[in-house]
Amino acid sequence: MASGCSRCAEARAAGARRAGARGFTLVEVLVALTIVAVALLASLRAVGNLTQSSANLKARTFAQWSAENRLAQIRVQSEWPNPGANQYDCSQAGVQLTCREEVFATPNTSFRRIEISVLDPADGHRLARLVGFATNLP
Repeated sequence: MASGCSRCAEARAAGARRAGARGFTLVEVLVALTIVAVALLASLRAVGNLTQSSANLKARTFAQWSAENRLAQIRVQSEWPNPGANQYDCSQAGVQLTCREEVFATPNTSFRRIEISVLDPADGHRLARLVGFATNLP
């Protein structure tokens, strides 16, 4: 009978081990949820940065195009701009932009240096800058 009781004790111990192996403890679940939450927050932050970078790149691209368009217009129309500064709206594709055009005399009287800065009107931050020349040659 002693051997029968030892078998009963072994069976109870094995059953207790199986019962404990059936699920996770509360601490394990909380640790797993914390890890998942941190990973989700990191991915949300990365997506937010990507979205912001994309919008910034779009604004800089349109700013560069605006500056290039103005220099091309000066060349095509053979404009001879007067020295000084001028500021105007140069929005592109729904992106609000402000262009500041500065014209400088050069030592050669047949050339004028033109600097075009494209600014974000919301904060005045420069998005693009382009330097070109206009000629007054026959």
